[in-house]
Amino acid sequence: MTLVARTEKTLLQTAQDIRDEMGVSVTPVAADITTEAGRAAALEACPQPDIVLNNAGGKLPGDFRDWGREEWIDVIDLMMLLPIMIMRAVVDGMMERGFSRIVNIVSRSVKSPQAELDLSNGARSGLVGFTAGLARQTVRHNVTINNLLPGIVDSDAQREHVEGLITDGGPSFDEIWAACAAGNPAGRYGRSEEIGAYFAFLCSAQADFVTGQSLLIDGGGYPGIY
Repeated sequence: MTLVARTEKTLLQTAQDIRDEMGVSVTPVAADITTEAGRAAALEACPQPDIVLNNAGGKLPGDFRDWGREEWIDVIDLMMLLPIMIMRAVVDGMMERGFSRIVNIVSRSVKSPQAELDLSNGARSGLVGFTAGLARQTVRHNVTINNLLPGIVDSDAQREHVEGLITDGGPSFDEIWAACAAGNPAGRYGRSEEIGAYFAFLCSAQADFVTGQSLLIDGGGYPGIY
C-alpha cells in the first residue's frame, strides 16, 4: 500500500496506524501530488497500482464574488485536474493487466449544490463528468471507475467546514455542528468506516458490473429521487 499526502507528520502516523491495525506493508510518500514532481514521486513508489483512491481536500466556504481567476485555477487543479492526471498516468497499465479499480471521493454537492461551496460544486462536477466518459471505455477491460459522494461525515474536513460557517454574533461551532446532525434524516454524522466499507465493496470482484457511478453516502440528506 502506498499513501501520499503533504503533511509528513500526519502521513507517517497514519501509515503506522495501518501497519499496526492490518499488518500490511505501507509506503508513505510525503509530496504535493498536485505537482508533476509529486505525482512522479507517488508513481515511483507504486508504478503499477491496481487500486487508486483519489481524495482531494476541500476549500473553505465563501461567496463566489470574492473568488477570482487564481482561486478558481487553484481549486480546479486540486479537485478536477489532479485526479484526471493520476488516471491518465495509470489507466493504460490497468487495462493491460485486466483488473483494477479507481475511486474518487467527491462530494454530495455535485448532486445537491451548496451555495457557500461554489468552488467545489464547479470543480468536482467537472471531475464527475470526465469520469462518466472514461469509465465506459475501461470497463470491458475489468477496470471500473466510480465516485463516492459523502454527505456530512464526522471528520476533520467537516469540522473545518463548520468553522468556516461561523460569523460574528451567529451560532457557535457546537450549535452549528449539532444542527447539521439534527437536520440529516439519519440524525447523525456519517462515520469514516462507513465510507471505507463502501470503498472496499467497489474495489471487490463483486463490483465488476458497477462503473461510471456517483454513489451517495449521506444518510438520506439528498432530497431527490434519482
